Formats: sequence, C-alpha cells, structure tokens
Amino acid sequence: MLMVRAGHKHKKDKTRKSKKDITMQTVHGNGSNTKNSSHRLAGISSMVGTTIEWYDFFIYGAAAALIFNKLFFPNLDALTGVLAAFATYAVGFIGRPLGGLVFGHFGDKIGRKSMLLLTLMLMGIPTVLIGLLPTYESIGYWAAICLVVLRFIQGMAMGGEWGGAVLMAVEHAPEGGKGFWGSLPQASTGGGLMLASIALGLVSLLPEQALFSWGWRLPFLASIILLAVGWYIRVKVPESPDFEKVKQQSEEVKVPALQVFKNHPKQLITIILARAAENAWFYIASTFTLAYTTAQLGIARQDILFATICGAIVILFMTPLCGHLSDKVGQRNMFMFGLCILALYCYPFFTMLNTKDPVLVWTAIVLAIGVVFPIMYAPQAQLFARQFPAEIRYSGISISVQLAGVLGGGLAPLIATKLLSIGQGNPYLIMIYIGSMAIVAIISTSFMPRDWQTKTDEAYHKKSKLNLKTKITEQS
Repeated sequence: MLMVRAGHKHKKDKTRKSKKDITMQTVHGNGSNTKNSSHRLAGISSMVGTTIEWYDFFIYGAAAALIFNKLFFPNLDALTGVLAAFATYAVGFIGRPLGGLVFGHFGDKIGRKSMLLLTLMLMGIPTVLIGLLPTYESIGYWAAICLVVLRFIQGMAMGGEWGGAVLMAVEHAPEGGKGFWGSLPQASTGGGLMLASIALGLVSLLPEQALFSWGWRLPFLASIILLAVGWYIRVKVPESPDFEKVKQQSEEVKVPALQVFKNHPKQLITIILARAAENAWFYIASTFTLAYTTAQLGIARQDILFATICGAIVILFMTPLCGHLSDKVGQRNMFMFGLCILALYCYPFFTMLNTKDPVLVWTAIVLAIGVVFPIMYAPQAQLFARQFPAEIRYSGISISVQLAGVLGGGLAPLIATKLLSIGQGNPYLIMIYIGSMAIVAIISTSFMPRDWQTKTDEAYHKKSKLNLKTKITEQS
C-alpha cells in the first residue's frame, strides 16, 4: 500500500516537474525571441535615427562648402569666405566633446535611450532654425553669430548621439555578432551623406538667384519630417541590457567622466589618436573635396555631388560587410588594415582628381568615401566600446571619439584649405598631412588590446567580481 502511494507520489512529482520544465522552456524561449527581436530593433533604430542626425550635420557641411560663404560672408574674397564658412562648420566639432561629456554622464547615470531621444531633438530643431535664419543682407554679422550658435548646439547633439547609438546596438547584440550590429549605426553615415547630397543636388538645379534666395533653405526645413520619423522609431526601443545590469547591481559611478580621465587615460589617448586619421579623411573626401574640385579645378558641382551620393550608397553596403568581417578577423585587425589602405591611397586620390577626367574623378571619390572609409569606420563601435567597462562606457567612448573629431574632422577642411594655399594649389602637403595622421593612428591602435586578449580580460574581470562578491557574502 505504501509502495503504491509512493509510486503515485513519484508519478505526480514527475508530472509536475515535466510541466514545470515545459513552462520554463516556454519562458526561456520567449525570452530568447524577445532578445533576438530586441537586438534587431536596437540595431535598425540606431541606424535610422543616426542617419537623420547625420543628414542634419552633413547638410550644413555641404552648404558651408558651396553656399554659406556668399550668404553670410559676402564682403570676403572667395578663398577667405570659404575659410570663414568652414570655421563655422568647425564650431560643430568644438561642441561635440562637450556634448559627449554631458550626454555621456547622463547616459551612464539615467540611461542610453533617454539621451538618444534628447539628442535627436537637439539636432533637428537647430537644423530647421538654420533654414529660417536671415542672411547677412538682412541682419548683418548677427546672421553669422546666430549660425555659429545653432551649429554649436548641433555639435553638442552629435557628440552625445554617436556614443549612445553604437552602445544601444552593441550592448543589445549577441556575442560573435557585435561587430556587425555595431556597424549598422556606422552605416548611417552613408545614409545621412546620401540624403544631404541628394537634397543639395536637387536644389542646386534651381537657377542661381532662386538657389541663393530661398532654395538653399529647403533641405534644412525638410529636417522636421525626418525628426518625426526618427522619434517614432527610436521611442520603441527598450533600454540597453548592459545598463540595466549596472542599475541592478548598483555599480553606478558618481562622476563617470572623472573615472575615464583618472583610471583610463591610456584608452582615452589611444582612441583619440587612432580615430583622428579616419575622421580627417572622411571630411576631406566629402567636404573639402567638394570645395577643391569646384573652385580650384573647375569641375561642375553636380558631378561632384553625384560622385558623393554614389560613395554614400556604397557605404551603406560596405559598412555592414566590414562589420561582419570584423567579427571573423577581429575589430582591431580590420581597423589597422583600413589605416594602412588610407596611407597608401592619399596620393592616387589627389592624382585622379587633378586629371579632371570625369570617370577618374568619380572613381577617386567613390573609392575614398565608399571603400577606404568603411574599412576603418565599421569596426569602431565594438573596438572602442570594449575599451571601457559598462558603468562608464557611454562617457568613455563619447569623450574620446568626439575629441578625435575636433582633432581630425573639425580642423581637417580648414587645415587642408590652408595647406593648399601654401602649396599654391598643389595638394602634395595635404597628402603628407593625411599620410602622417594614418601612421600615427596605426601606432596608437597597436597599443590597444588584441582581439583575443580583450575576451580573456573580460572573463578575468567577471571572475574577479564574482570571487569578491562570494568573499563578502561569506564574511557577512
């Protein structure tokens, strides 16, 4: 009798256990599906949102190269006017480190998602206001002052945007795919540049009087539509799992930026010097080249904008491809390979431009923007993110990358224009400038941990934290 009851009890327990297992499997299965959809949604929304912000940023750069010198600095000669317009363009890069500092701090304290929504607004609204801005003819030098203020706000927004966007993509992504998913917001550079170039290319078809009176305003005012689309998509994304873990484990740092400067100076300096070359190259290839080929070489504006659009389209495909390859060969290796290509391509790039041959000029620009640039740019999200722990990661990558932006991208068109003047129209000094930056970047990247070494270090740090918590529990 006892044996029968025991048998029934065992059978009932087994049934309960199997039901429990099924329930657990269902829960885990749903969790896995949620996680899969989560990292896809995070990657795609980061790409779309950042594309819109890059559009806002690039439309200013293209307008600075072709239009703003005549509208806001009409009393200056042609070259000085372009320099003045590029100076207002550089102000955006000066605002970027401050944006990285501010948004990085709150991104590590409050969350990645809320900062990304805020940066979207702070980029879109000034862009629309630039489209409504009176020119020098109406309010004199106040026009240039207002332009500088709005550009500075744009720079701050972009300074906070990049770090949050790549972290949302990388921190949601599964192991072994972080390079690919992290490359999606990087690919948005191509989308933003393509949209900006198309917009400016279309208004450039207008008669010159219409272009300089009201046509140039249209691409800036169009940003309000893109802003609404970006907000709608971005608001649906859940918070980063790495940030949620930091909150749960109470590992928040009081002043993240202070910890970055105090405890991670090596990572800070290596990223700044490593990224400056890629950043300088991109803005020389996309912004300075626009002014150089049209003003110095006399090539039609529409031809250069068309080549830039083609290069931007290639970025959209090359960046995810290089991101995927970086998961196979390692992000550090891919980045260093791209820097070597950059050092070798400087001379052929300007040589092809100087031929003024339409096919060679088109090829030079497409290769510069669509091939050389993505090899360096695609692996950066995961490569730079893993240099810092999660609790200070937003601050760490934002500050370092945006300081590199000032050193590289912000000053590059100005320096290139000045070097061209010193070289009396010959770009050989610009080639030396870019080549030297590439060599410095290669040396700096060599000080970053190797790809396999980073994984070992992460495992070691996790084990150390676990052992410490175990000791504390045992003592209490």
